[in-house]
Amino acid sequence: MNNKAGSFLWNLRQFSTLVPTSRTMRLYPLGLCKPKIVHSNWNILNNFHNRMRSTDIFRYLFQDAFILKSDVGFQTKGISTVTALRIDRPLYAKRLFFDSKHSLVSVDKSNDGLKKVNFHHEVSSEDVLTKETKPNRISSRKLSEECNSLSDVLDTFTKAPTFPSSNYFTAMWTIAKRLSDDQKRFERRLMFSHPAFNQLCEHMMREAKIMQYKYLLFSLYAIVKLGIPQNTLLVQTLLRVTQERINECDERCLSVLSSVLEAMEPCKNVHVLQMGFRILVDQQVWKIEDVFTLQVVMKCIGKDAPIALKRKLEMKALRELDRFSVLNSQRMFEVLAAMNHRSLTLLNECSKVVLDNIHGCPSKIIINILQSCKDLQYHNLGLFNGLAEYVAATFDIWKLKKVLFILILFENLGFRPVGLMDLFMKRIVEDPESLNMKNILSILHTYSSLNHVYECQNKEQFLEVMASALTGYLHAVSSGNLLDAVYSFCLMNYFPLAPLNQLLQKDIISELLTSDDMKKNVHKLHILDTCLKLDDTVYLKDIALSLPQLPRELPLSHPNTKVAEVLSSLLGGEGHFSKDVHLPHNYHIDFEIRVDTNRNQVLPFSDVDTASATDIQRVAVLCVSRSAYCLGSSHPRGFLAVKMRHLNAMGFHVILVNNWEMDKLEMEDAITFLKTKIYSVEALPVAAVNLQST
Repeated sequence: MNNKAGSFLWNLRQFSTLVPTSRTMRLYPLGLCKPKIVHSNWNILNNFHNRMRSTDIFRYLFQDAFILKSDVGFQTKGISTVTALRIDRPLYAKRLFFDSKHSLVSVDKSNDGLKKVNFHHEVSSEDVLTKETKPNRISSRKLSEECNSLSDVLDTFTKAPTFPSSNYFTAMWTIAKRLSDDQKRFERRLMFSHPAFNQLCEHMMREAKIMQYKYLLFSLYAIVKLGIPQNTLLVQTLLRVTQERINECDERCLSVLSSVLEAMEPCKNVHVLQMGFRILVDQQVWKIEDVFTLQVVMKCIGKDAPIALKRKLEMKALRELDRFSVLNSQRMFEVLAAMNHRSLTLLNECSKVVLDNIHGCPSKIIINILQSCKDLQYHNLGLFNGLAEYVAATFDIWKLKKVLFILILFENLGFRPVGLMDLFMKRIVEDPESLNMKNILSILHTYSSLNHVYECQNKEQFLEVMASALTGYLHAVSSGNLLDAVYSFCLMNYFPLAPLNQLLQKDIISELLTSDDMKKNVHKLHILDTCLKLDDTVYLKDIALSLPQLPRELPLSHPNTKVAEVLSSLLGGEGHFSKDVHLPHNYHIDFEIRVDTNRNQVLPFSDVDTASATDIQRVAVLCVSRSAYCLGSSHPRGFLAVKMRHLNAMGFHVILVNNWEMDKLEMEDAITFLKTKIYSVEALPVAAVNLQST
């Protein structure tokens, strides 16, 4: 045993004579060398290859000579110095082998009391061989080009591991991106079962603190995207090291770190990293030069970020507006939606750029813009008209599914693209075979919500095609979907018999009244029942549904007092109109006025009882909000259109008063406006004389 130890020390003395230069390193209390100081030239070390097979000896050497544990007396006041090799990359166990015939290490004490370790080695004929057999460092790009699967990358790692290990993970993710979903799942299983996978993970954890920060982020992103569970020691270790080294983050690393945070699921370490990321962005926001990096950071900052940080990023983006490319302007909508920040200045300026460069705009970008406008509640009529006109102009090259998705987004925004919806109806009539159940429900909901078919020339043909398509799916449709489809038909004043008969079966009604969406179903069934009784449905008028009673339709929480004042001034007191009137079928109107059949004279409610019902015209005044109309028009949306239709069926003349317009009018203008709505054209001069006398 003593002979082996002596041989080991002699070998180390001989090895130190080959080291051309030496350098003093700072060793910190954790025992980790400063990453930039540790380098290696493996031409010197590889001549020991295959001489010593014991990894235990290397671990002893690695710990005592480089980590410098405190029990050997190498630390003085938390800092020690040691003569170390100049190496190009970090030393790790896979690289060092020693011949058992030789020994290391001689330790000398210098005058200042600190210990220095000197390595010695005798030049042998094997040095030339090791130089020739030394593996070359390989980049992740080259790996991804040479390998066809994840297992091929791991096989390459097994043959000759190189630093940094992040290259292998990055290469595997690059290869995985080229595979289909089924291939990814298969390759992932092979990766986890590969014998070298655990070894690669161990190397990655050992190198995390010494590799360049950008490689650490690249590897963490690749590991997450490869599907390695986030609660594993590997991922959590890399997260912690990323937190500790976050001050090394430059502008490029900010972009990569943003992608990492976006790809990861919430957990404690991710939350801590997110907080550190926000602090770092707050400090470096004015130093960011690349617009793409700025947008990536803004998108990742989170909806719950402090409003001060959001505004700072907004100001930075406004400063860079002149440098925005077309793609930057298109992406800005999605970026602002991701951080939940509604910057009207940015949105308006980017809208102009989008419209000026609309030709050739991909469908994905248009969909993202509309979805972002919905999330931000940004209603730009010019932008919506421009997008709709572009899709209509290039309609022949669009797939039905993409156009339908755009129409759904327009419906969510309350916008009715007339030309585009007409073209879509025409295609449905020409190609009904392209419809599936999901498309049928979406089309019916969109067209009924926007009340589009009311004025269309091919209304009947379109509704017949949709009803026929729905009838073909009656054997497989659920009760909820059937109710949604029939409800949409009823809003459009169309009643297909086959779907209605199936919906009105007792078992279907019972299922709807006991489902989780009972309240919503009861509301739709009540409207359906009202349509059957009031609309032109001779065949179905005798059908009676036994439904739970709905609560009465509530009036506005803040009734329009200005309209009441105008009516009182115009009609000569509150005795000539009634407020908050509840009607059958759960309808409510804000004001009711009664006039003669020619609408020449308003009748006081005290005189109505003695008058014949045939001599009275009931007038319903509805105070409506902006959301009751399609965006930028006076076209009523679905529910308001149905209510007006049913009030007409009950004998009312309906007057719509726009709340936002009435609030802007002076009293005299408001009186004139309502006077023209209440009285007929022939009666207006007489009404003006009566108004002056009052």
